Amino acid sequence: MNERSNWVWEGKPWEAFKSFAIIFSFVLNFILLIVLLLMGPLIFPVILNNTVEPIVSGLNDSFVLMSNATISTTIPLDKDLQLNTTIPLSTTTDVRIIEDVPLSVNATFVLPAGGGTINGTVILALPANTTLPVALNLDVPVNQPVHVSTDVPVQIKLSETDLGVPFAKLQNLFNPLNDLVTNLPSSNEELAQRASGAVLEPR
Repeated sequence: MNERSNWVWEGKPWEAFKSFAIIFSFVLNFILLIVLLLMGPLIFPVILNNTVEPIVSGLNDSFVLMSNATISTTIPLDKDLQLNTTIPLSTTTDVRIIEDVPLSVNATFVLPAGGGTINGTVILALPANTTLPVALNLDVPVNQPVHVSTDVPVQIKLSETDLGVPFAKLQNLFNPLNDLVTNLPSSNEELAQRASGAVLEPR
């Protein structure tokens, strides 16, 4: 009995324990590998369809929507703005005179029957309240503060802001991954059909 015990332990209990732990770990890992191989076909479609595909597809769709999104808002504006500009003015208007306007016009009178001509002066007056058409064509300088109170609608494409580049990179990253996950077989039957089709396909 002592000889058998010495053969097992070799006089070194720690070495015997390590040997047992290595053998036990190997056997346990082998059993777990067999279980995973047997359970894999049952678990893989559930994980793919219920977890991986919705997450990847949802993230990809979110990044696409964010890249195409538009920020719509209204900015209230209530402040004084200093105007310093020149406004060209070209228009016609009617002007009413408020008092009599005397006129003195040189004139030449032609006498009938070849009587010759007479140079003279015509004096008359435009009565008050007479309306005269006037053509205006001038530059009007404007230099004064103007109070502005209004709401300014603003629409900004997210792709044109600083956030556009990161979202575009995320979209380019997840789009191939989404295509890969979407094209994976969703069931064991579909996997078997693809495998058999690949084997039977002539080369």
